[in-house]
Parts: sequence; C-alpha cells; structure tokens
Amino acid sequence: MMDKEKIVLQKAPKGTNDILPLQIDDWYYVEKVIKKVLQTYGYREIRTPAFENTELFVRGIGETTDIVNKEMFTFQDKKGRSLALRPEGTAPVVRAYLEHNLSRENMLVKLFYLGSMFRCEKPQSGRYRQFNQFGLEAIGSSDPLMDAEIIDASLHVYRELGLKNLSLVINSVGCRKCRPGYLQALKDYFKERRDRLCSDCRERYEKNPLRILDCKNPQCQMEIKNCPSIFDYLCEDCKEHFNKLKEYLDSIGIIYQVNPLLVRGLDYYTKTAFEISSGELGAQNAVGGGGRYDYLVEELGGNHTPAVGFAAGIERMIATMQKQGVGVPKWDGIQVFVAVTSSDDIMPAFKIISDLRKYDITAEMDFLNKSLKAQMRSANKMNVSYVVIVGQEELKEGKVMIKNMKNGEQEKVSLTKIYSYFK
Repeated sequence: MMDKEKIVLQKAPKGTNDILPLQIDDWYYVEKVIKKVLQTYGYREIRTPAFENTELFVRGIGETTDIVNKEMFTFQDKKGRSLALRPEGTAPVVRAYLEHNLSRENMLVKLFYLGSMFRCEKPQSGRYRQFNQFGLEAIGSSDPLMDAEIIDASLHVYRELGLKNLSLVINSVGCRKCRPGYLQALKDYFKERRDRLCSDCRERYEKNPLRILDCKNPQCQMEIKNCPSIFDYLCEDCKEHFNKLKEYLDSIGIIYQVNPLLVRGLDYYTKTAFEISSGELGAQNAVGGGGRYDYLVEELGGNHTPAVGFAAGIERMIATMQKQGVGVPKWDGIQVFVAVTSSDDIMPAFKIISDLRKYDITAEMDFLNKSLKAQMRSANKMNVSYVVIVGQEELKEGKVMIKNMKNGEQEKVSLTKIYSYFK
C-alpha cells in the first residue's frame, strides 16, 4: 500500500504577514487616532481600488523611479490590459479626484486614506511587500501655508500616538522652471564619477540624475555628499515658497532641519519635499514623508492644479511605538460566560447570551459540549467577571444563578432582570 502523499503546510507569501488577534489592538488604536486627528483638520476619508491601470503609476510616479521599474506587481486581465497593485496612494487619489470632479463643490479638496499598498522589494524590518499606509492629500492650493498644515497634521498624528524623538527634514526640489538647470549641474558633476556609481545610478545618470541623490548604496553616498546644492539653482518663486514654509513652521514651533539632498523616491514632487524619521528603526529610519506635487493633476489629464500630501507606513509606526514603549488601549475581553448544567439548558442559554449581546455586553458560552466543571475552567481562562449558570431547577423558578468570579459570591437573579443586573 502506497503512503499517503504528505500535505505541505502552506505559509504566507514572502514579504507578507498576518496581523493576529493579539496584535490587532495596536492597529485599531493607530487607525482610530489617524481618523480622529485628520478629521479635526477637515480631511475626509477616501477609499480607492487595490489595483489600477498600470499607466496611472507610470505617468504619475515616473518611469525612471525604482517603484515603476522594479517594485510594481503588474498583471494582465482577461482582455490583455495591464493592471498594477497600487504601490502608493497619491496617484489613485488624484485619479478619483479627476474622475468624480471633486473640485466642483470646493476649490480646495482635503482627503485622507488608509489601505494596503504593494511593492516587490526586499523585505526588511518594518517593510513588507504588502504593507499598510495612511496618507493625506490637499488638492487645490499653491500656498506654502498648505504645506505647513500637512506637516503639522502629520506630526500631530505622531504626537497623539505618543511617539517621541522624531526628526523632520525639509527641502525644495524646484519646479519645471529651475530644475532643468540643476539637473544639468548634476550631470556635469557626476560625469567624471559615473564609473564609481552603482549600475542603477549609471542608468539614472542618463534618464534622471536627480534620482541618484535618493540612492542608499554606500559608494554612491560617498560621491553624492559633495554634489551641487539645489539652493544654488532655485528660481525666485521656489526660494520664496521655501522661505515662507520655514516661517510658517517657525511660527507654530515645529523644529526642522534642511537637507538639500532630500528628494524622496517619486518623480511627481515639486518645491517642498519632507521626511519624518525615527532614530530607533536603523538605517531605513523614515516613518513617513511627503511633499508638493503641482503637476500631477495635469499629468493625469486635469487642469493645472497645485497639491501637496504625506504618506506613512503603519507597520513602521507601530514598530516605533513598540520600541518606545508606547502603551495602547487593549480589548476588555469577555465580561460574562453563560454556562449550562446539561444539554437541556442550551436553548434558554443561547437566548440569554443573544440578548446580552444586544445590550452591548460581551458574552460567550460553550460550543464544545463540555461539562459544567470544564465550562467554569474556560470562564476562568477568559478572566470573565461573571458566569451565568443556566440550570433546570432555577429555570423552573424563572431564574438563573449568577456567580461573581472576583469574590466567588453567587445569587439567583430573575430572567427578566439579568440585563439590568449587568448594566
């Protein structure tokens, strides 16, 4: 007789993870805080599909970016159309903004989102191939005051979560008017250094030398540190915008550092770029970042519409909270266990537990046909406050026995008064 073929235990795909019941309280808490804080700033939630037409991200993010070139999960539908799991949230939000003409009610549209993103990158601490992100987008204002509010709202979320020791870095990456001059200066600088750059950066040199500044390769970092500064090439409009942003941040006491090498990993940024970091996450220490994207709406088929946004990975936020020992409210657990003395009591017990739940009392009962003694052990493991014991003798009197699990006291309570007893 042949041995039965061994069934291989399935595991989650590489770069993904399960969020287990013991971890879910952290997620509930973070999501609740995000929604509460952003709504106080007037941002409304938007939910977009998990996949979009691939062209949306190629046009929106930029075909020279690592996200588009290396990290997108793309596939074809049954009609051969190319689709992609969303690697970021801004392009889908702008697509929805245009498709549904959201600006018809208000020239300034303020939105936020929470959802899963997908990137085929090397998994590491706090970084997954499927990860969760929250972001906020303000579409319609060119005022640096809007940039300041986005930064303030982002930091407010972190403060409300109890995070400490975060650093804010800001920069300007110029605009269509002044950036070409800076790109040429970078090409001139790296021309004699190309051989010392990584293979990716040699390709970036040809397509978009600004992307070289975003490289994390140690050898490239050595070549980057003495490259020309963007501030020597900014036009007057970009200079004024950046200076005004700094004034607004100063006025509300936000501490920041200026880093002329900060460019972020997306081609749609213009003028403001910023990043929020934690020193407790190692080399990949960013917990969020964003910037202005004044040409993205136009690039995706709309009229010229200035915009600014921010996004953060929730896994990295939770990892930072855990390293800093931030306490999170936990589920209170089951309050009441309904036990039966025999199988004859199951029907009335089920009615009692159903009614308790309608009164918002968390309640549980046995579904494994255990003895009363075993049911009491289960109740102890759940650390319930009370056990309602349903038995034939008490039911004949129209009552049940309620045991206080904290002090061991028992008393008979009328079936009609069980709910008021617990309330």
